[in-house]
Amino acid sequence: MKSGESIIPIERVERSIRFIRGEKVMLDADLAVLYGVSTKRLNEQVKRNRGRFPEDFMFQLTEKEKLEVVANCDHLKKLKYSPIVTAINNMTFFLSFPKF
Repeated sequence: MKSGESIIPIERVERSIRFIRGEKVMLDADLAVLYGVSTKRLNEQVKRNRGRFPEDFMFQLTEKEKLEVVANCDHLKKLKYSPIVTAINNMTFFLSFPKF
């Protein structure tokens, strides 16, 4: 890989960023895709390692917020649960996981 190239195209990451509650965030489902794991696995690891993260690291969307996100994102139409989101400035905490 050449210097300056990324494994994941920056456009893909940018398309996954949403603006919710005044913050730029990424949904757990989109973050899981970027890491190549299931959403369930990502959330399991976060719960298992909760002590490594700040209190406001993630939050779950309300039902109203979920409906707004689903209305704007075709790939999320089959969501059963309200997504958990992470502020993009907190995403580096995921690098502390040795392996999903």
